Amino acid sequence: MESISIETQSKSYHVFLGSGSANEIAPFLQKELKGFSKVMIITDETVGEILLSFLLNKLNPLTPIIFQAPSGEACKTFEVYYSAISEALKNNLDRKSVILAFGGGAVGDLAGFVAATYMRGIAFIQIPTTILAHDSSVGGKVAVNHPLGKNMIGAFYQPEAVFYDLDFLKTLSPKEIRSGFAEIIKHALIQDKEFYQWLLSNVKDLSSLKEEELANCLKKGIKIKGRIVAQDERENGLRAVLNFGHTLGHAIESELGYGKITHGEAVMIGMAFALELSMKHFKTDFNLAEFRAWAEKLGYQLEVPAQLTVEGLLEKMLHDKKSVEGTVNFILLEDVGKPVIVPLSEEELREQLVGFKQ
Repeated sequence: MESISIETQSKSYHVFLGSGSANEIAPFLQKELKGFSKVMIITDETVGEILLSFLLNKLNPLTPIIFQAPSGEACKTFEVYYSAISEALKNNLDRKSVILAFGGGAVGDLAGFVAATYMRGIAFIQIPTTILAHDSSVGGKVAVNHPLGKNMIGAFYQPEAVFYDLDFLKTLSPKEIRSGFAEIIKHALIQDKEFYQWLLSNVKDLSSLKEEELANCLKKGIKIKGRIVAQDERENGLRAVLNFGHTLGHAIESELGYGKITHGEAVMIGMAFALELSMKHFKTDFNLAEFRAWAEKLGYQLEVPAQLTVEGLLEKMLHDKKSVEGTVNFILLEDVGKPVIVPLSEEELREQLVGFKQ
């Protein structure tokens, strides 16, 4: 098990990465959160059915309260959030209680927002079960969705720790593996040219990745995000580069209906679009054809779903948190590892989207 330190202005904590790291959760509670009262696990139906008994065995003799949300983005509604808060109140959770976020990125967002707002904030621990959550479980962004935009109701709230047990990843479907690996590719593109080249040369089939290779990719991704969050916890500037591919990606998710496409698959389309924009703005020598061929070989679809309209996507992007007075702050790349924030007008985005959808 490896310990990766995350330093932010509000809190320092560790990501414990490796097979069997779940064994350390109960000792951590006893040692680092002395005097905690109750434990509440927030998970979803899929993770609950497959992995909950495993986690409960690791936590024995603790008897946590269990709240099971719908799977995927369906858990990030105000109604589910309200139900989770109600469950905490019914079971008399107090300010010394601890919430365990057990699942993928959506569950982590929901559970973190519950923890951030219950009694003005109680402790929570992230226990990711997906590759995608290597990104979302680190950095303290927690939120639920609104029909008009993704993650519009939320907070910055850091966990006490992240326990990333690689054994949980063995249950993932090929679709979930693709979704999660998109965020690893994103981290390489925005911060590490050498890592990106390694991915291109060595990752030919996501289903045949060795555990050691995956662990190394996750570690690199977590460290990249950790360095960025350490400099800009509340996204006042630099942290925005982590949204590379997300502006169009979030619009696609919202327009299709949350859960109809995985987050990572939508972000991959968004990254292809952002790379195309980057080449137009900066005349880079980035090999977009090579990127597209590689991504498609890994199983990604890089076209905007045919049923979505340019105007619908544009409206969603203009409602994005990164939009300001009719312009959208897009993350583009001057080169691999050199992200920049570029304000784009509605007219330019419309023109570029029309071309991208053809």
